[in-house]
Amino acid sequence: MTSIQNLDPAIAQDPWQDGTFFSWLPGVDSQRQRIKSKLPKLLHRKKVPPFFRLLKVSLKIGIALGIWYITDRKKGTQRSRKGIARRLRITFESLGPTYIKLGQIISSGEGIFPEELVNEFSLLRDKVPPESFEVVKNSIESELGAKIEDLFQDFSQTSLAAASIAQVYKATLQDGQEVVVKVQRSNIASLIYKDLEVMSWLAPILIGRIPVAALANPPALVELFAETIVEELDFRVEAGNMIDVASVLLSTGQKALVVPKPHPTLVTKKILVMQRLDGFNWDDVEGMRLAGIDTKEVLHSALISFLEGLLLYGIFHGDLHAGNLFVQSDGKVALLDYGITGRLGEKGRLAFLRLVMGTTTNDVVMQVEGLRDLGALPHDVDIQAVINELGLDQPPQDIVQMSAQELTNEMKQLTKSLLGYGAKLPKELMLFVKNMLFLDGAIATFAPDIDLFAEVINIATYFLTNYSDRLTADIGLNSKDVNIDLNGIRGSLGLGEDVEELSYKDLQKRREIIRKRLEKNNSKN
Repeated sequence: MTSIQNLDPAIAQDPWQDGTFFSWLPGVDSQRQRIKSKLPKLLHRKKVPPFFRLLKVSLKIGIALGIWYITDRKKGTQRSRKGIARRLRITFESLGPTYIKLGQIISSGEGIFPEELVNEFSLLRDKVPPESFEVVKNSIESELGAKIEDLFQDFSQTSLAAASIAQVYKATLQDGQEVVVKVQRSNIASLIYKDLEVMSWLAPILIGRIPVAALANPPALVELFAETIVEELDFRVEAGNMIDVASVLLSTGQKALVVPKPHPTLVTKKILVMQRLDGFNWDDVEGMRLAGIDTKEVLHSALISFLEGLLLYGIFHGDLHAGNLFVQSDGKVALLDYGITGRLGEKGRLAFLRLVMGTTTNDVVMQVEGLRDLGALPHDVDIQAVINELGLDQPPQDIVQMSAQELTNEMKQLTKSLLGYGAKLPKELMLFVKNMLFLDGAIATFAPDIDLFAEVINIATYFLTNYSDRLTADIGLNSKDVNIDLNGIRGSLGLGEDVEELSYKDLQKRREIIRKRLEKNNSKN
């Protein structure tokens, strides 16, 4: 076993290796389990939900759907989907921080959630005004048990960022260390718990009534949301996630990522003081190149590090987006905000390992077994039946050669078949796919000319070379006998088996052709 629990205790206690003792760290694992144990009760559909909150939410959502029904529903598929997405975004914005947070999670799920929802909900990312500094000051002093001027020699009264759950401030400790201070919004926990009760009440009613739900049906979406947001309410858990990720980086010898160090004592449920890191904004690719940074290597190293944490230790940052990443002058990536962190038990880690290696070797049985063990398919599913019905063992098809109607029918049939098998999207799989889609998008600016197939081979070779013994012990995969077969990758990208090279620019062109073809077809319906 190579899960996070098997790390050297000394490394897990202090991955920065400077002898620090974190006074808040004991008990974090127990607290994480207590939080998880609350979920069934929070998600249980009570006979009597919070009446006034339910009334407010129901009225706003009902009005939004009613306006869409009257104005946009009959204007064609594309305009109808855009219309309902816009109405829901406006409604979420008016309902406050909990719903804004839900919208923000959806907005970073390109490729998982419908394009219309992603595009609309991306407008919610900066829609939460900060609380007054007086409220923030009171929270800090109450949580840390001291006056703010006794704790810090300098504290900016203007927030660096104001998100749905917390806001962040620059500060300087009395010893001169530059830090950032994350402060939880007052009363946010009670509001979130009430909203989860309301969401659990409404979700079953919305099944089949929102035509953009696909596999992420409303109850499943609420469950995923609850799993991600509840842990975010305890900053001690987030700080523990930071230590675990830093421990994995130390254990693998990976220096491509940098984790900010949480303060040894100034961490509570609602306050997180941590090392201040900075660098180039993730979107400032031109600035990085002018500074001599190899952006292709930055992306490659970040991907390797992400996969090492996931496949070898079952832990990974669960919310990669441009606001959580800086690139330092030496090319290292500073990774921030660990509120959403994927954590897998041994069964889940091995399932991901089978899924990824099965895709690399085009072993469809191994892939479906991995999906089953992750919970994406029922435990008693007939694996061969899934392979046969979905045509997973067939040669890859070039979808650019398909008509829009053929492609639409293919997508509908795939969705119908998956739903028929009881497919769903577990939290860790959603976070993994969301992160991979973010990194996929980053290729467009960081390494647009990269040969994607060559990169897949490079990454697979890295793991087969450096972790051959682990692969054999974990899933019985002998690296000497592994044959890297890219047909599985080709199939996932909609390419024929005759395609030997593919730059990201070429892939973007293909995607644009398909998008326009589908858009034109939808406008006729």
